[in-house]
Amino acid sequence: MPFRVLSVNGGGMRGIYAATYLESLEKAFASRRDVQALDIGKGFDLIVGTSTGAIIGCGLVQGIPPSEMVKLYKENGAKIFPQKLPNKFGVDLFKQLLNRPKHLRQGEQALRTALTEAFGDTTVKQVWDDRQIALAVTAVKMSNYEPCVFKTPHNPDSTGRDNECTLVDICLASSAAPLFRSLAAIDHKNHGTCNVFTDGGLWANNPVIVAITESLRILKDQGRDDETVEVFCLGSCGKPEGNMIARDNLARGLIGWRFGGEAAQVSIAAQEYAYDFIAQELTKYFRRSVTVVNFPAGRVHGDLLEYLDLDETREVGLNALINKARDDAEKTNSFIRGDITYGPMITELFESMPPMQTRN
Repeated sequence: MPFRVLSVNGGGMRGIYAATYLESLEKAFASRRDVQALDIGKGFDLIVGTSTGAIIGCGLVQGIPPSEMVKLYKENGAKIFPQKLPNKFGVDLFKQLLNRPKHLRQGEQALRTALTEAFGDTTVKQVWDDRQIALAVTAVKMSNYEPCVFKTPHNPDSTGRDNECTLVDICLASSAAPLFRSLAAIDHKNHGTCNVFTDGGLWANNPVIVAITESLRILKDQGRDDETVEVFCLGSCGKPEGNMIARDNLARGLIGWRFGGEAAQVSIAAQEYAYDFIAQELTKYFRRSVTVVNFPAGRVHGDLLEYLDLDETREVGLNALINKARDDAEKTNSFIRGDITYGPMITELFESMPPMQTRN
């Protein structure tokens, strides 16, 4: 059996799309197999996530059904993002110049509460000991601006650096998007200090390179030289990116860059595309077989564009993303019946997942 990896992109509230997509595929295959539900997390040897993808990944690693993750977004989104980032001059902008830090603190507390209700105080080591699914979550350490990957102690030479971090801790760190969320602090329990982190999406919103690197390291360290690798990549319904900019509009100011928000979006979109391309190219040169599979998704229609901001929490927007995910899952069910390259791999993935056990 191949070494299977799930890589889940960041995307703020668009995580509801990724969770619904997995829920819909899981329901279809569970019905086909005549079981009540499938344990998606147990279908993978390694799960890698960034930002909202980290939240979904931690849920799957802990055995939480995607339907419960969908519920988390629907019930808590408006509290996590109590104020949308302003995109024009006006009264709201001037109010947020003073009040946004307060709203960010409120959002951080709401997300912490929601994650604690979902994950409890489970630590990275505890979830590894309990489920034996490797986990990797991206972030950026603010003290030196270095990329950081929180990991379960799945490698034999692991120092256990992250063992005492809770799943709540690492999700807050990975999803601490500048301007949209507060920075995240993780305490050093023994000497009263802390490390501060920001969003892993700043360097790996599409964490496929992390997924490939970590899977190869695991197999090498464990002496599993003959195993093939399958990396399944799940996006978060990103916008069709790009701007047609006139020559006389090159000097973009604060409004043009949406007070910094669009600059971050350009960076995230560019590296998402680049990492996907690099991953596909790199697999040609590995000594072992490594296959990268992007879960199929249909085109994003124009009437959905207004609902794709990272901090979009309106019910109509969330329902639009849920419907889009269900449509894409249905397209995937059609795709896997006709595609002779990746169709059988996706089918075998879901056919091999164990049934979900009753959770305590």
